[in-house]
Amino acid sequence: NDSTKSLHHSGGDRVMIIEDTDGDGAADESKIFVQDKDLTSPLGIAVIGNKVYVSCSPHLIVYTDENQDYQPDKKEIFLTGFGGLDHDHSLHAIVGSMDGNLYFPTGNAGPHIVTDKSGWTLRSGSIYTGGSPYNRENHGNMKSDDGKVWVGGLALKIKPDGNGLKVVGHNFRNAYELAVDSRGDMWQNDNDDQVVTCRATWLMEGGNTGYFSTDGTRYWQADQRPDQDVFTAHWHQEDPGVIPAGDQTGAGAPTGVVMYEDDALGENYRGMLLSADAGRNVIFGYHPKQHQSGYDLGKRFNFITSLSEDNEGYVWNDSAMNRQTDKWFRPSDVAVGTEGAIYIADWYDPVVGGHQMADSTGYGRIYRITPKNKELVRPVIDMSSAKGQLNALLSPAVNVRFEAYQRLVKGGDAIIPDLEKMLESKNPFHQARAIWLLAGLGENGKRKVEELLNHKNANIRAVAFRALRQHSDDITTYARRLVDDPSAFVKREVIIGLSDYPYDQKKPILLQLMKDFDANDRWYVEALGNAVSGHEDDFLHDVV
Repeated sequence: NDSTKSLHHSGGDRVMIIEDTDGDGAADESKIFVQDKDLTSPLGIAVIGNKVYVSCSPHLIVYTDENQDYQPDKKEIFLTGFGGLDHDHSLHAIVGSMDGNLYFPTGNAGPHIVTDKSGWTLRSGSIYTGGSPYNRENHGNMKSDDGKVWVGGLALKIKPDGNGLKVVGHNFRNAYELAVDSRGDMWQNDNDDQVVTCRATWLMEGGNTGYFSTDGTRYWQADQRPDQDVFTAHWHQEDPGVIPAGDQTGAGAPTGVVMYEDDALGENYRGMLLSADAGRNVIFGYHPKQHQSGYDLGKRFNFITSLSEDNEGYVWNDSAMNRQTDKWFRPSDVAVGTEGAIYIADWYDPVVGGHQMADSTGYGRIYRITPKNKELVRPVIDMSSAKGQLNALLSPAVNVRFEAYQRLVKGGDAIIPDLEKMLESKNPFHQARAIWLLAGLGENGKRKVEELLNHKNANIRAVAFRALRQHSDDITTYARRLVDDPSAFVKREVIIGLSDYPYDQKKPILLQLMKDFDANDRWYVEALGNAVSGHEDDFLHDVV
């Protein structure tokens, strides 16, 4: 906000290519990919093939490098209408998923009035204003073309062709990133407004994460009951319709998240969720485990930090604390490279939060983390052949494997034997990628996935159902096969899959899924609530 410290380029902000040309693990060359006046404080970037997606409210912009000369030949406003111009509660980075969609979050600096290429329009807002001169008008209780009221920050998905925009989670404050793992599970963290109740969460599809009132017209303080602690009230944890908030990380400023799916760091790190917290000067780690029909994140640990002791007393505007240089490590994102190394972006600043900046030189760093006494070499990625694409499907880097999926699903079912071998992998994430791809390879592939609905492993059954749901016009046959599944996680996934079906068509199946369920399983209860929304009285009449 202080123009004397502004680091904005007069020609627009830039996308840079930073390269390690000799493979020694340290960058030695940089160049400008694009400088564009439409780029004002972009908050997300993703490279998928020859396309570079840049998230910069009000636009999601795609630059295409058609001749591979590291210069864009084409620029497209892929989506527009997001709130949050020059604001950190705005549009964040996209990520490709094994279901063939692009996923991304946006913060609560609305309103977000966004139309996809089919003409479907999202209308979402809340009571939140402020934070920048442009965020002056916003309001909740807006209906999108699906007839639903989505509020606050959102998680969204869309097809790569620009059709099929859909909300997959809502009522965040400002989730900086959405991680979608190869099984199709979504993970996020979220900032609070009290600097004491930040969180990391498994995001159930369609879930209301509880920051505002359900219609977005009230802050959480207006709904706080006399006996509620701040964390419970802040995320409306005792209100119907709201999913569990996950791990309370306390004071901080959460940013990027990623799921580590590879074995390059050792098998003990496979399945590790990493959550960056710029306020706490740390990358938190988790090893989530299924619990009831959702996930328990398990015991939080410090994966990497600049401090000898936890910064649990963090206050974003404490000038004395912010003079301590060991607290200037401000990780804004964490990602996984093609060789399995972990990369951390750090803007290195005395302050964080409140739209402040004390760094007048623009000094930032990128760290690369590899195992001790082990060299990780970047592989040559060949997308020109099916063999190369199958190798790329196993990539630790999420958008590389997404590109491989896009190519392989168009190539026909000759690769089915290779995918059947992949199903025997010891890495469950590799197994999941094979399942998603098989389901997209026509009737021969779908038959293989249908067989997996009887697999002894509940995770495989759940992924198989998700994949069949993505590639089938009618999943009720599959749903009926799973109504007596021994796993609450699988049955809850069936409920989610039926949510958008006509009530009369799904009602008999949902009534069966009500049998012997755990009433203390909040994910299951909220999934059922979403599925029968608007028909609660009729449904409960038949349950009783």
